[in-house]
Amino acid sequence: MGLNLNKLDRRRFLRGSGFALALPLFGSLLPQNLLADPAVNNPKRLGCFYFPDGVPMPLPEDPSYQEWAWFPHGGGTEFTFTNCMTPLESLKGDLTVFSGFSHPQSRSVHGHNNADQFLTGAYIGGGDKEYKNTISLDQEYVKYVGDKTRVASLVMSTDGGTGTARGTHTISFDRNGRPIPAEHRPKQIFDMLFVKKNNDSARRLALSDSALDEMLADAQSLRKTLSKEDQHSLDEYLDSVRQAELKVDKAKQWLSVPLPTVDREQLNLELTTEHPREYLQTMFELIYLAYKTDTTRVATYQIGRENGVGRSDHLARAIGFNLAHQLSHETKNPNGWKNFGLYCQFLNEEFGRFVGKLKENPEPAGTGCMLDNTLLLMGSASSAFHLSRNYPIILAGGKQMGLKHGQYINNAGMNFQGGPWLGKREPWQDQAKGSDLPLSNLYVTMLQRLGVSAESFADSTGVIEGI
Repeated sequence: MGLNLNKLDRRRFLRGSGFALALPLFGSLLPQNLLADPAVNNPKRLGCFYFPDGVPMPLPEDPSYQEWAWFPHGGGTEFTFTNCMTPLESLKGDLTVFSGFSHPQSRSVHGHNNADQFLTGAYIGGGDKEYKNTISLDQEYVKYVGDKTRVASLVMSTDGGTGTARGTHTISFDRNGRPIPAEHRPKQIFDMLFVKKNNDSARRLALSDSALDEMLADAQSLRKTLSKEDQHSLDEYLDSVRQAELKVDKAKQWLSVPLPTVDREQLNLELTTEHPREYLQTMFELIYLAYKTDTTRVATYQIGRENGVGRSDHLARAIGFNLAHQLSHETKNPNGWKNFGLYCQFLNEEFGRFVGKLKENPEPAGTGCMLDNTLLLMGSASSAFHLSRNYPIILAGGKQMGLKHGQYINNAGMNFQGGPWLGKREPWQDQAKGSDLPLSNLYVTMLQRLGVSAESFADSTGVIEGI
């Protein structure tokens, strides 16, 4: 059905004092003939999330292997999570874990150089003159879906901007391989997504405690035109926006603290009393609201940059550690695997909270839940210490796109490399013990499930069957 969704009377806003706040889709406001068309009512969304520094990979003979190895034990539908993954236990039927996948052109490269190519699969060389990237997975999908929403794609990171070659602060790259700057300030993201401003709006907002306060009268008027189900959705949405405003206000206090130029071994004490967990939750909450209002259908979030550089390294303070990257270096110490695993557990907990929220909320003006119509990719471009192979990958959602979950696709088997770094050779310098499949095979599979007529992406060799 060839409809221009932007022309439908569905882009409703609450208005007040020069602001306009985007609303979710309400079934009672849509023409009845559209309600029967799942292609219109179930937008297909994509979210890609990246964390740096790999995951715990103790060897099987290590006592920590059973509890703190990141990858599950088993395979197929018969697998068990370790402590790293327990926050995802209740979502086991809504996700698939992959091992034995990586990008062929990066397998012999130091793991800290690879965030740039996580969504592109490109060969980015070893020196600055060689650096050349290609389009990322999210932007490939934007070419097909970007004109259906007000914001073509939401590009976010904890550190913001673009970073440097092989030290990127963004995992999104345009069709010419240029990095797309990522936004890291929750207030700016909130305003970009949900608030339209006129020339007088900033002055007016200064007189109000909240942008939402200015719109409540308009909300009450709209409420009278909605069905009881949509009234409940409106109330729930306004509460979510209010909570997001409160979280943004707290989170921006942390990000407004400048990072001083000091020796990297010194601690930035200005951040120790702030709220990194709440910041991470706020970033996920903003993506959720953007999806729910159909303001965008594509989002990327680089949770941290590689090599312990930037404010994202302080996220480990949410669970009582100083620096996240340091944990990957200290696995040979007593409780080293456990400490690193606890940080991965924290990341999975917040990712799981976001996935769970999409699962709990029905598709606005559509069928199923929001998670059923959203593909969520979570992973890193290294596994064991600096090893650019066997990427840790989770794919969640998309059941209404035909995805079959509740699986661990264990292509690596027991042919993985790991163990603590003892100060000599690193795993990435050793000959590979197994043969990874191209991660781009998963990307082609994802694009096809999103409705894109894609036969290949980057260096793919096919699709992944059985998911």
